[in-house]
Amino acid sequence: MPHRPAFDPSAPPTNAAVAAHYDVLDPFYRDIWGEHVHHGLWVTGRETVAEATEQMSRRMLEALSLTPGTRVADIGCGYGGTARLAANAYGAHVIGLTLSEAQKRFADRQTVSRGSVEVLVRDWKDAAFEPSSFDAILALESLEHFHDKADFARMARTALRPGGRLVVTTWLAAENASRWSRRHLLDAVSREGSAARLVSEREIRALFAAAGFNEILVEDLSPQVRRTWSLILGRFAGRLLTRPSYWSFLLKSQARDRVFALTIWRILLAYRMGVFRYGYFVWE
Repeated sequence: MPHRPAFDPSAPPTNAAVAAHYDVLDPFYRDIWGEHVHHGLWVTGRETVAEATEQMSRRMLEALSLTPGTRVADIGCGYGGTARLAANAYGAHVIGLTLSEAQKRFADRQTVSRGSVEVLVRDWKDAAFEPSSFDAILALESLEHFHDKADFARMARTALRPGGRLVVTTWLAAENASRWSRRHLLDAVSREGSAARLVSEREIRALFAAAGFNEILVEDLSPQVRRTWSLILGRFAGRLLTRPSYWSFLLKSQARDRVFALTIWRILLAYRMGVFRYGYFVWE
């Protein structure tokens, strides 16, 4: 196998690397996950993946206290599934930001019955929105791609109107992660997923407090979301048995992002070892 460089926690993932990751894996993500490419939230334990992922989106939107006409920024909106829920269910006007052209193409083909959704291929730190542009901001599993999380928090504080809410779900590292689990699981997941180094809940809370946010709610949802990866692994195995395109991609030596097949195993193991956590944050 080709040599892979060690993960450098001081080097942020480039926009080009993040965009390429999602563009290259676009057909596989949509085939396995659907329009919501994020963890599912299991409440009864009987939900399908599609029901659980939508349930996660709905939980975030409920925390934003949306009303008709609410201006929302969806940072790292993916295929726009959560943005469309915000528009259809609440009549919100949503601007979604993604780095992936493939995700924007899919989102632009979809319609909403209320409100509006506009998806931009733009980096949050370069978006240059006016102060108090939004009534609410959400970031569903996008914060892990940001190396400078303090800058993310400061920009969100500026773009959000006084009294507005910010809801974030993000991958986290456990406080007690060992050197072995950090190197072979957490840092490997970050490298393979074009993410920044995973930080702890304590670090996230301190950064957003320093940016001027008041903490409303913090939860560790790991027990309710980790089932995502065993189900995704099962789907992936099934596709290998029935879809030749999966084997063609995995055997293509030039396909850098084929390593994400291994990442599924890493995340599943990291959850079982208790070193990979899933944080849910609400700030005002």
